[in-house]
Amino acid sequence: MYLPTLRELALGSRLKALSDQMYQAVDEVYRACGARIESRWFPVLRLLRDGGPATVTEVALAIGQTHSAVSQLADRLVEAGMVVRQRDPQDGRRSVLALTDDAERALAALGPVWLAIRRGICASLGTQSAALLDAIEGCEQALSERPLVASILSHRQMLGECAVEVVPYEPALRDHFRRLNEQWLARHFQVEDLDRAMFADPEGTVLDPGGAIFFARFAGEVVGTCALLRESEGVFELSKMGVDESYRGLGAGRKLLDAAIEHFRAVDGQDLFLESNSRLERALGMYERAGFERQPEIRPGSHYARADVYMIWKG
Repeated sequence: MYLPTLRELALGSRLKALSDQMYQAVDEVYRACGARIESRWFPVLRLLRDGGPATVTEVALAIGQTHSAVSQLADRLVEAGMVVRQRDPQDGRRSVLALTDDAERALAALGPVWLAIRRGICASLGTQSAALLDAIEGCEQALSERPLVASILSHRQMLGECAVEVVPYEPALRDHFRRLNEQWLARHFQVEDLDRAMFADPEGTVLDPGGAIFFARFAGEVVGTCALLRESEGVFELSKMGVDESYRGLGAGRKLLDAAIEHFRAVDGQDLFLESNSRLERALGMYERAGFERQPEIRPGSHYARADVYMIWKG
């Protein structure tokens, strides 16, 4: 599935999907058992049964929903004959929600159904049932102490002060070399056999022959990579430049390019070239600004089927 790969970014979507699945399942159970309520009504009906009449505001606070959502649900319950709005005997200026006799009778027959629901959920989820309930309670408590919006915006402000850093290859970063390159290759072209060989063994194909691999990190996240391949004595190819498209605008690509050129100079390289594609206009512009010049023909013996641009660094 796709959403789990997005982790925290898709948390709301995954919780909604899980919630919808639960609502649908319980509604099917209610219909099968002849119950005259819906799963989305349950929190309000149960609260009014256990605690007596309450205002919309009190209900909203008790079940953790907005005033607007509870007000709309109350309208549906009134229409279904389950709830009435009446004057608060303690304060005639406000109204309260109260169960109808019809609702009291409907709820009174639901004990066995609710017991079946509880036991069925435990049986389906196994040990995850208790863990899920504990996790939800923990999340609710944490969010009440540390509101989510304020927390996210605080981190966003701190990230605004971070800069991209370039670091050399280390084994722990190996998978990022594959991930970042497969990301743009799959989006614009296709992964070729030469790419796969390099991703499978970056040490043997890039580092051992005298090349280098660099990574761009932003606030600890690896957001870009590139490789400098040693083709022959003094001749190097800039290759496998990939930056996560969600982190464009941070200058990661240019910092990687500068690091590769600096390494090329440090090892007394004589010729530096790259192969690319005319569709990658943004990248080609960056290469030109860094001193690469486009050649009139593709490179003889080009490595890649996708290459239709050949550039040589003039310094």
